[in-house]
Amino acid sequence: MFPINETMGQYSELFMLLAAGTYTVAFVAFAWDLAKSSKTLRAVDLKAAAAAKVPVAVGSAGSETVTAAGPAGARTAGSDMRYAAERRAPARVAVALTILGVLIHGAGVVTRAIGAGRVPWGNMYEFLTTGAFVAVVVFLLALVRRDLRFLGTFVIGLAVIMLVAASVAYWTPVGHLVPALQSYWLVIHVSIAVLSSALFTLTFAMSALQLVQSHRQKTLAAGGVDKLGFMRLVPDALSLENLSYRINTVAFVGWTFTLMFGAIWAEKAWGRFWGWDTKEVWTFVIWVVYAGYLHARATRGWTGTRAAWLSIVGYLCVIFNFTIVNQFFNGLHSYSGLT
Repeated sequence: MFPINETMGQYSELFMLLAAGTYTVAFVAFAWDLAKSSKTLRAVDLKAAAAAKVPVAVGSAGSETVTAAGPAGARTAGSDMRYAAERRAPARVAVALTILGVLIHGAGVVTRAIGAGRVPWGNMYEFLTTGAFVAVVVFLLALVRRDLRFLGTFVIGLAVIMLVAASVAYWTPVGHLVPALQSYWLVIHVSIAVLSSALFTLTFAMSALQLVQSHRQKTLAAGGVDKLGFMRLVPDALSLENLSYRINTVAFVGWTFTLMFGAIWAEKAWGRFWGWDTKEVWTFVIWVVYAGYLHARATRGWTGTRAAWLSIVGYLCVIFNFTIVNQFFNGLHSYSGLT
């Protein structure tokens, strides 16, 4: 390997570490925003309740709960929405740090590509680092259209976990690809898989939040104490479900192309479209789970928590396919880069 390749690889690793550090600070800022905003909304509600002489009950944990109903309850929901739409200072800092982190992260991906002399997703380390980069980019692009800053803690947290896992468990030096991967199909097949996985990451976070929000809403409807104040900045469970469903629909189309292009690539590389290789099987399993999710929700009325759990199961299958299958199952797709 030429010295320039090693040098670019070292620069890439440095950029990845800097990106992970920046994301960590952004994660803290997003978490701070949720905590600070929750307290601010609570103070606003108490002040409004006192002004309107609305009785305030004391919960079992000693926390106060506004027992307003009707117009007063609508007022509280309205204050949540108005405050959530404001450009809160911690959230602005968090988004700015995320943008800085993704620029550094992008530099790491590019220098890895230059050092390897190819697209940087030929092994598990590269797939993780590139996948985390795409997930954060998709999140930032989504922010342009909708205020999804409530997802920041979860998406950036996942990105940090992915980068740390890549550096600690899956680090692989810059090197050449095995012959079967030296094809333009690598760019087509894996790039779509990375993008689809990034979208599945967003919907996983939304589905997890949907379960929490659904439980919180049921607790409040039963007159219980709101112990998850930060969830007031998160849309209601139905809104989360609808948004997750739309994004999953797009990601499912991408995963369908991943499966199709993978079969075409297999025919060119090994002379057959399908060989029941472990990786091929689990890629199909993921497709079946998300197909079942879309079908059950669209035609069978599987909404609410059942739909959220199906979406989560689909993402867990993605994780299993990437980690366990790549590491512990031998086959034609054993390209983890680990020794």
